[in-house]
Amino acid sequence: MKRALICGVGGQDGAYLAQFLLTRGYRVFGTSRDAQSGRHHNLTALGIEGKFSIESMALNDFRSVLHVLAKTRPNEIYNLAGQSSVSLSFEQPVEALESISTGTLNLLEGIRFLDPSIRLYNAGSSECFGNTGYTPADEDTPFRPRSPYAVAKACAANLVANYREAYQIFACTGLLFNHESPLRPRRFVTRKIVEAAYRIHAGLESHVTLGNLDISRDWGWAPDYVEAMWMLLQRDSPLDVVIATGRTVSLQYFVKSAFAYFDLDWELHVLQDKALLRPSDISYSAANIALASAELGWTAHRSVEDVVRNMCKAETERQVP
Repeated sequence: MKRALICGVGGQDGAYLAQFLLTRGYRVFGTSRDAQSGRHHNLTALGIEGKFSIESMALNDFRSVLHVLAKTRPNEIYNLAGQSSVSLSFEQPVEALESISTGTLNLLEGIRFLDPSIRLYNAGSSECFGNTGYTPADEDTPFRPRSPYAVAKACAANLVANYREAYQIFACTGLLFNHESPLRPRRFVTRKIVEAAYRIHAGLESHVTLGNLDISRDWGWAPDYVEAMWMLLQRDSPLDVVIATGRTVSLQYFVKSAFAYFDLDWELHVLQDKALLRPSDISYSAANIALASAELGWTAHRSVEDVVRNMCKAETERQVP
């Protein structure tokens, strides 16, 4: 029985990954900053809370990392922890760097000291690429991060590549583009949009205020993406890979689709506020998914329309007493 340690198991990706690995017979261990008092509502939502052990671990504390690695003795580590919000990173840049880049370094050092045979998946981000114009980013696209979050993710990806080359550790980074689900917290714009559309439809609100609707992203379905994470660690050799759907649409398109699900005209209910704009945002983000298809045999199963539909359906079910 393989043993997997999921750092940040309570988040969207961590919860879906835990569910995925349990169905494949893994013995799963998870981590959170405080396993005793932490809320694990995502695990409850998926019906897997209590089906595996959760350890307290602070990724920026090397002794804490060593203790958990020695206790759980994993074959695979999935590093999904750390700050997950681009907008929050502008308010808390130090926390972004410590939780993402220092946390990744501590895991790599822990593997190097305790058991170099452990395989590490590192959660990278399309934010590392910055603005690439209309040229889809691939694995050779230079990093030009435009937020503290992206800087931290770029640093972590470079650390993974360095340890792979210097110490022959099986470590890889999945450069994931935007991926959504009903488990997204409300601070993410996709969840904010879907929830607002439902509440307006139900007569609970009249409008929602958003920032720049002209930005464009590649939005996928989170459960599809955790399968790609697992596939990366099953290879004979480590590889950094871009994971995305290969299709980019505007935020306005996402808004229009969500409101259309509830038979609403989005233009009658959406206000824009410049105060919600980020200091340095990426206007257009696109992915070249050729390597994921060729090397992993992976492609996204759901489209952005599926993502919107699934999130809207889940929001409706969530609100029913």
